[in-house]
Amino acid sequence: MADLGDLNAFIAVARAGGFREAARASDKSASGLSEAVRRVEASLGVRLLHRTTRSVRPTEAGARLIERLLPALAEVETALDVVNGFRDRPAGTLRLNVPVSAARLVLPAIVPPFLAAFPDIRLEITAEDGFVDILASGCDAGIRYDDRLEQDMIAVPIGPRVQRFATAAAPAYLARHGIPGHPRDLLEHACLRGRFSSGAIPPWEYERGGEIILVEPTGPLVVGIGAATDLVVDAAIAGTGIIQLFEDWLRPHLDSGALVPVLEDWWRSFSGPFLYYSGRRHLPAPLRAFIDFIGARV
Repeated sequence: MADLGDLNAFIAVARAGGFREAARASDKSASGLSEAVRRVEASLGVRLLHRTTRSVRPTEAGARLIERLLPALAEVETALDVVNGFRDRPAGTLRLNVPVSAARLVLPAIVPPFLAAFPDIRLEITAEDGFVDILASGCDAGIRYDDRLEQDMIAVPIGPRVQRFATAAAPAYLARHGIPGHPRDLLEHACLRGRFSSGAIPPWEYERGGEIILVEPTGPLVVGIGAATDLVVDAAIAGTGIIQLFEDWLRPHLDSGALVPVLEDWWRSFSGPFLYYSGRRHLPAPLRAFIDFIGARV
C-alpha cells in the first residue's frame, strides 16, 4: 500500500509537469518529491511518470491512477475537514484559480482582510487566463466572468458588479496620428492587441445607443493576455499605439494623464466576475469562510 503523502506528491508532480515546478508550488523539495514518486512506483511495481530533461508526464498507468486518485483524495480531504466544525476558527488551505485581471483588480481588496480575519487559513492562488477544470486542477473554486462559467457550478458575485473596457492612447500618439471619432477609425491606427492562450485574438467591441460594433484592428504588438498585459500598457504609455483594457487597470494612467480616453462614449459595460465552485461536493471550511466573507462585502 503506497503512503498517502507519497501519492499526494505524485499528483503534485504530474499536475505541475515537473519536480522543480511542483516544489515551487509547495513547501517540499524537488529531491523529496522525486523520492516519494520512486517509492510509489516501487510499491506498485510500475512506472507512473515519463521523465525527460524538459518535462515530466504521466504514463498510461499513471494517468489511470490519477483519474481514480483525484476523487478518492478529495473524499479524504472532505473527511478530515469535518474536524473543522469543532474548531473555534476554520483552518486549512483554500486553492483558487483566477484570471490575471481578477488577481490584479479584484483580489487585492479582499485577500488581506480575509487572511487577517482567518489567520489559520492558507490561501493558494493560481492566476491564468485559460479555461481550467478547477476540480481536475486541484482547486476548490475559481473566479471567472459569466460567459466562462462551467456547467453544474454555483456562482456568487465577487468584486465590482459592473466593469468597462476602456480604449486609450498616449497624448503623443494622438498628436501624431489624430483622435479616432468612430470605432471603425481604429482600422487606420496602430492598435496593441492581446491573444488568449488558445491562440484567439478577441475583437474590440463597442456599444452606443443599442448599436454594437466589433472591429479587428491591427498593430505592431500582440501579447499574451494576462502575463504580458503590463508590457502592452507600457507600450501604450510610450506612444506605440492604442490600447483596449479593463478601465480599472488603466484608471491610474488615465488619471495621471499618461493615457487619454479614446471613444469613451462607445465603451462597453459588462457584468463583474463571479466566484464559482462545484455544488456536488462538501464545501471545505476555508471555502465556506471565503464565500461568507465576500457575501458580507456585497
